Amino acid sequence: MAYQSITPPAGGKIAIQNGRLQVPEQPVIPFIRGDGTGPDIWAASQRVFDAAVQKTSHGQRKVAWFEVFAGETAKQKFDNWLPDDTVQAFQEYLVGIKGPLTTPVGGGIRSLNVALRQMLDLYVCLRPVQYFTGVPSPVKHPEKVNMVIFRENTEDIYAGIEYPAGSPEAQKALDFLARNFPKDFAKIRFGTEKAAAAFLQAAGEEFKDPAAPVVQVGIGIKPVSNLGTIRLVKAAIEYALREGKKSVTLVHKGNIMKYTEGAFRDWGYAVAERLFPGKVYTWAQWEKTKKAQGEEAANAEQKAALKGGAVLVKDAIADITLQQVLTRPEDFTVIATLNLNGDYLSDALAAQVGGIGIAPGGNINYVTGHAIFEATHGTAPKYANLDKVNPGSVVLSGEMMFRYLGWTEVADLILKGLNGAIASKRVTYDFARLMEGATEIKCSEFGDNIIAHM
Repeated sequence: MAYQSITPPAGGKIAIQNGRLQVPEQPVIPFIRGDGTGPDIWAASQRVFDAAVQKTSHGQRKVAWFEVFAGETAKQKFDNWLPDDTVQAFQEYLVGIKGPLTTPVGGGIRSLNVALRQMLDLYVCLRPVQYFTGVPSPVKHPEKVNMVIFRENTEDIYAGIEYPAGSPEAQKALDFLARNFPKDFAKIRFGTEKAAAAFLQAAGEEFKDPAAPVVQVGIGIKPVSNLGTIRLVKAAIEYALREGKKSVTLVHKGNIMKYTEGAFRDWGYAVAERLFPGKVYTWAQWEKTKKAQGEEAANAEQKAALKGGAVLVKDAIADITLQQVLTRPEDFTVIATLNLNGDYLSDALAAQVGGIGIAPGGNINYVTGHAIFEATHGTAPKYANLDKVNPGSVVLSGEMMFRYLGWTEVADLILKGLNGAIASKRVTYDFARLMEGATEIKCSEFGDNIIAHM
């Protein structure tokens, strides 16, 4: 494939055959340094990756890093926030990694991260959450947090189908509802001038914005599909079976959004029972047995299934889940959820184990093999070029990437190095200011410290 402004290095292409990745000894892997603190973090992380690959393979393997561009750097170099070359590289070479990117202000692309996920149909946002001994945490027992979130990545409100208040598009949507679904339109509190005027008359003109029309309603559409649910839940259950996890929890707000989030739960149970008979036991099965034979029979059936090694597939309401991951995190091992819920949950859980600064993420299409692993934090521009911030998010995203490639010994060595570096208490400022007896070191020095503890 021809590139306009970049040249791939020598190396082999990762491919996928029969659902399994085929990884050459010297794979070409596209990477984006990122904006703000991205270059500092990437420099430290790449040294960690190269050291782990070299040590585990004794020089037999080597990554051919292929730099591609997005964000502010791409805008400056090519006057384009997301060049076609970058998307093409991720498409051609299947697996890549990136640092944090700036979201453009104003029109155009809403989010570069979301754009890449949509373009490559990276339908799973994979967010493992684990505690590293010694990392400062705001909770008493962060060591109990050990779970993996499968967040649906392409649907829900992140599909980006919304229209600004007062726009012709929003008015068309309002007119459509008023004409075709008047009962539902009546639930839009201030969707007509009559309703707005009645409120203003009762409450007072102080509520009126003199610079705007009376009717201002933003409209958003939340798509949730059967196939989108199937592929996400299938991936989560396959992971649980492969890794020996005891449960998969479908997190939803189906008590309120019955035909989107509620459908996600129902479809999730259905695909679990259809694709994994004998390997899972669902709460939906429990309910059926309880109705037919009584609660005692249902409990006995579930106990026998779990004793036989079945994965328990259960569900939880999203707001209750946000409480329970704090109060009883040991009840959760694998979580499958929709886009917005997954965003809230992953950041909340990251705070329990030390913050977003060391939270990794991966965006994956298990059918095509495409994957982009990424830092989950922002660009922190005030720390740019200061060699100061924690590279842990990119380091751990690389650990995820190598595990995805099947280079598990590389991933294990990265974890060993990071654990040792944290235990040594020679850490970056974010940890040092909260750890008793710690010595603050630079971002680059922390990378060296990880390598020294491999």
